[in-house]
Amino acid sequence: MTTANGIDKGDGRVDQADGGGDGRRLRVAVIVGSTREGRFGPVVAEWLLRRAAEREDLEADLVDLAETPLPSVFPAFGGPVPDEVAAQFAAVSPRLEAADAFVIVTPEYNHSFPAPLKNAIDLHKQEWQAKPVGFVSYGGRSGGLRAVEQLRLVLAELHAVTVRETVSFHDYGDKFDAEGNAVESAAEGAAKAMLDQLTWWAHALRDAKRLRPYGA
Repeated sequence: MTTANGIDKGDGRVDQADGGGDGRRLRVAVIVGSTREGRFGPVVAEWLLRRAAEREDLEADLVDLAETPLPSVFPAFGGPVPDEVAAQFAAVSPRLEAADAFVIVTPEYNHSFPAPLKNAIDLHKQEWQAKPVGFVSYGGRSGGLRAVEQLRLVLAELHAVTVRETVSFHDYGDKFDAEGNAVESAAEGAAKAMLDQLTWWAHALRDAKRLRPYGA
């Protein structure tokens, strides 16, 4: 699991020590966007985590928004942050800040993505900046790709870099066996392609930020 050497500011922001170009493995936060009871997201996320664990260049941190919910009501700008709200941020924000890259696992709800995922994105800012984001989506005939396209627009506003390759499970109900393994071999290749692009961008952006701080 990824840990953060940051100081929680109570408003969802942390001061984070520079990881430096020490050749360490990239830290990838895998975010499960669905919080609905009976959701399929954890199956997809665990499958992806096994793909990441096979690589020597990555260490993954599962950020499940159902297990670590964020507030939907927040004090006005400059207002005091209640202790319970600060605790909710402390369970998520330092991990996003510590990440070199992200993979968002999302279903498609009404041609878009879940509200708790949008809330988690909107409650953070510099945690996303100049970092790459990959996607694993699942749904019906569209495979969740309409949710991904909307996420690209949102994350561009936050100065994140979304990678071209995606993993998409169409009519996902029969795409995994009882042990949570993808039944179609093409999924393995798609995951490798996405993670390869993600790591390239993560290295490039991390190295660039060491030389010159990113100015949003």
